[in-house]
Amino acid sequence: MVQNMKGLFPELIIHPGETIKEILNDRNMSQEELATRTGFSPKHISEVISGKKDVSSRFANKLEYALGIATSFWINLQGIYDREIIELENVNNIETNELEALKELKDITNYCENNNITSTETAKSKQVLNMRMFLNVNDLTVIPNLPIKQVAFRASSKHKINIYVLYSWQKICHHYTNKISVESEFNKELLKSKLEDIKKTMFLEVSDMTKELEKIFKECGIAFAVVPHFKGAPVQGFIQKTNSKVILCMTIRQSFSDIFWFTLFHEIGHLINDDISNNFIDFTFENDEELEADKFASNILIPDKDYNKFITKGELDEASINNFSIKHNVKPGILVGRIQRDIDDYTFLTHLRDRYTWAE
Repeated sequence: MVQNMKGLFPELIIHPGETIKEILNDRNMSQEELATRTGFSPKHISEVISGKKDVSSRFANKLEYALGIATSFWINLQGIYDREIIELENVNNIETNELEALKELKDITNYCENNNITSTETAKSKQVLNMRMFLNVNDLTVIPNLPIKQVAFRASSKHKINIYVLYSWQKICHHYTNKISVESEFNKELLKSKLEDIKKTMFLEVSDMTKELEKIFKECGIAFAVVPHFKGAPVQGFIQKTNSKVILCMTIRQSFSDIFWFTLFHEIGHLINDDISNNFIDFTFENDEELEADKFASNILIPDKDYNKFITKGELDEASINNFSIKHNVKPGILVGRIQRDIDDYTFLTHLRDRYTWAE
């Protein structure tokens, strides 16, 4: 026997007629008397009590006069019964292919349950219904056919993409950013003026850093959140424009802080370059928008002219790296990460690259 949303078996779903029957028994009132008091036929009363007819709004109103119990009570009782019947039918109509789709969402389901986004359930059928509700679909198997509009993803083509996980990750981004009320519409000029303030937050403790970033972005009309990474969604940053605000979400597939900061300014570059108006999902970084965003991020963190001059000198020891980083108001790991991407021989400097342990 399959259980429904609340763990009730079908025979335990109570029709409002059962409640009417109990009240009549308690009051020693016959069905015929109730028919007289309500103005409905004895046959109608019998069919309601036996569960063959529902309690209509009109009948509920007559019950208020006849039994002294509010109309809203009976309407609500009928609504609960209807909902439980529908939910039970939903459980019984779950096909094998949708249960297979649920397997693709195992990590997402666990995360949602552990973080009180959905209720914790052991029954797979209930988990399917929870994920349908959270992901706003009537059937999990339709997810691969859904369009993802007005988005910009920063991801890696080196990793296998699971469309179920990728779509769900986006929904988690919406879950967190929906809770953020921005102070105004997106203001590109204000964002430009805040670049140095954003950059300075890298010297804060992680919890303070994320709070300060959220505050700065809110002022610019941007809802910002750091969202966990899931296998199958090789995304490091996500931007989207809604009717009320711009969404900017970050995750860290690798814990190195220099990757986080480069990606963050990459996404900011998209916003400043008005790429937010484009509808695209990009995993290759070969188009002009991505190259321009990369260039923007590099120059905000460390201007190319100064970086190239520093590299040309060849003084790539720890002391010179620290001095250069102080001059450009970045942590040494930002410079080291860039050096290691350009030159393979400097892995010995890895200890200078900060890791955000909260993102692992």
